[in-house]
Amino acid sequence: MNVGVLGGGQLGRMLALAGVPLGLSFRFLEPERPTPVDGVGKVVHARYDDVDAVQRFASGLDVVTCEFENVPDSTAQLLEGLLPVHPSAAALSMAQDRLVEKQVFESLAIPTPVYHSVESREGLEDAIGRVGVPAVLKTRRLGYDGRGQVVIDSPTGVDAAWGALYGSPLLLERFIDFSRELSIIGARGQDGEITFYPLVENEHRGGILYRTHAPALVSAELQALAERYLGGLLEKMEYVGVLALELFQRGDELLANEMAPRVHNSGHWTQDGARTSQFENHLRAVCGFSLGSCDPYGYAGMLNLIGQVPPTERVLGIPGARLHLYGKRPRPGRKLGHVNAVGKDPDDVVATLERVERLLTAG
Repeated sequence: MNVGVLGGGQLGRMLALAGVPLGLSFRFLEPERPTPVDGVGKVVHARYDDVDAVQRFASGLDVVTCEFENVPDSTAQLLEGLLPVHPSAAALSMAQDRLVEKQVFESLAIPTPVYHSVESREGLEDAIGRVGVPAVLKTRRLGYDGRGQVVIDSPTGVDAAWGALYGSPLLLERFIDFSRELSIIGARGQDGEITFYPLVENEHRGGILYRTHAPALVSAELQALAERYLGGLLEKMEYVGVLALELFQRGDELLANEMAPRVHNSGHWTQDGARTSQFENHLRAVCGFSLGSCDPYGYAGMLNLIGQVPPTERVLGIPGARLHLYGKRPRPGRKLGHVNAVGKDPDDVVATLERVERLLTAG
């Protein structure tokens, strides 16, 4: 099968690396160059709104998916008129707008932080009165890795927050004093089959995912609750592929933060720590194959390499460390790769990742 992928970042690269052993070939639509997908498939370098290029990209493909969810609605809809697109344009649209996303959560009785839409400076004052402080002002679209959001600690911080983000539709959300950040990833096939990976615990630094520990040490009840929330989303959207749901844990409660209609950074551990990686399961789903087992081999951890990469030979010299590089040029705040570790003891997994961290701080 010939698979088209919207986007040419590291997620697209890892999709291709998982799909080639399945006999799949890949073509990417990506505006930038060079890209992490150079060498793993053909690349059409063009804007997502270039109709002629989109049609050229689609020619001869069997299915289209995405590794980048902020694809223009018109592009996804154009492609749907030509061939199967998974996830659908409707599902992508739901996840692109944080206000719509919150409304979808509410329709499924999935708890979420108190929020209010903001369309003006006066509207922000009104939202502060409704939501309270501390709060987080967010752009409704295009925010990721900590971008497009400002914390408002007190009413005196309104002007600075407005000045930083005004000009696009906004959303004010109550700041949550959570105990842990968790996420769950699931896959839904074309036949409606659904499977879930275990909840994982995530640590962020500067708004960017830094480490993931899998599985998270949670009760069976909390795992079941997360599966119910994610399963409801998969069914409501008639979703096909992998979907991630980011969650705040507060006691025995789970609050939905955001969903991501694609393979997700918090699922990178599955490459080495699960019977079927999230990348393979996404491809199985969109291509109409049976889903693979999401069972973990034991305990796993993932460490993002942000802004710098330690010497390859030193990482590979650490027993149990599995290095995954993206072929990207270094710059501050950029995800350049990650390291996975797998073991029977969670303390051993943490120790392996800490050895990699020391390489980063050693310079």
